[in-house]
Amino acid sequence: MSSIKTLGSINPATGQTIATYPVNTTEETEAIISLAEKAFSAWSQTSFAHRATLMQKAADMLLARKAELGLLMTREMGKVLKDSIAEVEKCANCCRYYAENAEAFLADEPIKTEASDSFVAYQPLGPVLAIMPWNFPFWQVFRFAAPALMAGNVGILKHASNVQGCGYAIQDIFREAGFPEGCFSNVAIPGSEMEALIAHRAIKAVTLTGSENAGIQVAATAGKNLKKTVLELGGSDAFIVLEDVDIPAVASLAAKARMINAGQSCIAAKRFIVVNSIAESFAKEMAAAMDALVMGDPENPATNYGPQARQDLAAELEKQVNACLQGGAVARTKAVPKADGAWFPATLLDNVQPGTPGWDEELFGPVASLIRVKDAEEAITVANSSRFGLGGSIWTADSERGKLLARSMEAGCIFVNEIVKSDPRVPFGGIKKSGFGRELSHHGIKEFVNVKTVWVK
Repeated sequence: MSSIKTLGSINPATGQTIATYPVNTTEETEAIISLAEKAFSAWSQTSFAHRATLMQKAADMLLARKAELGLLMTREMGKVLKDSIAEVEKCANCCRYYAENAEAFLADEPIKTEASDSFVAYQPLGPVLAIMPWNFPFWQVFRFAAPALMAGNVGILKHASNVQGCGYAIQDIFREAGFPEGCFSNVAIPGSEMEALIAHRAIKAVTLTGSENAGIQVAATAGKNLKKTVLELGGSDAFIVLEDVDIPAVASLAAKARMINAGQSCIAAKRFIVVNSIAESFAKEMAAAMDALVMGDPENPATNYGPQARQDLAAELEKQVNACLQGGAVARTKAVPKADGAWFPATLLDNVQPGTPGWDEELFGPVASLIRVKDAEEAITVANSSRFGLGGSIWTADSERGKLLARSMEAGCIFVNEIVKSDPRVPFGGIKKSGFGRELSHHGIKEFVNVKTVWVK
């Protein structure tokens, strides 16, 4: 058992401890898993109509409590309050989407064969372990939980240590909405205990949203125990800008794409690959847009972005920025890129070079890497040179050209003339070091079901 006794939530804007949560003992964790097994036996036999009724209630509760839940999120990890509230609203929409569509997504699929009847049935697997991060502490959970529960599975959440308040709040939402006890439970354990939890005989599948290294560890443990996994890992999304764009308009959107969640988003644009003919003008406009953003108290309505979620994250980002500057990049924004506690200013690095973190790594914070290229062909080559492949976008006045180029980009989702985002209606996930499997849409709900062939003669 771990020597860690409590998990603490620290407000990154103030440095003050909000709350501490006792770590579950081995016996408590076993009881949570046993309760999930028991709940699955009954829950998996319920009708889609019954599940949908409860999922709609969960959506109603999210909306009724969005101000309270949003404030909890903001205080635990530093997200701007209006964005926290919008995140809760998005979770409610996800609940409604699967309440309304799960039955159709998982309906028996007739297959014409020489049998008198043959079809595919989609049936739940059992308890699914969800290992979730702090950056979108509600959305990351609900985009797993809504489809998994509607499919008849039950969920066990291992949330990030610094957002345990969010983890327990989500557990309460489901219970108060009428889901049976054990259908969805938060387990408070440190990361050091994850291997044993994944290997537990009752856990049938694992989903992780997290870093590349976390994905490697989870995949190795799950593979050793033959557990199905879905991994949504890091990203270094390319934002390709061609010569025919409206420069001020696209530069403003580029700043917005980078500064989502103070830059702490897997699908935030990170590498801004711009053709030489407009690169200087674009850099000036984007720098001005980033300089205009207000960093400050995330509970203040006038604030555009808050602190990083933890001081160590800001310190690591500072090291990466310094390495880029030493490698030939130039800071185009006014603020000095230096960490102060958990605070880090919006920073645009121009002329980023290969072999530096801005080119090769994921910069998980409000730092944009501008890379200059000669033409669209080189832009695609540079975009695809990344070991990541989560998302990307292409910006051009010629949407047909954009669609053709989108097919050449190596990523799980490509947006043309739009910022990359997750939406319940379309599949979400990556390739290469960004993971495998899909969340959302009908593809996501089918990741954690038994695709069963039934043949009748």
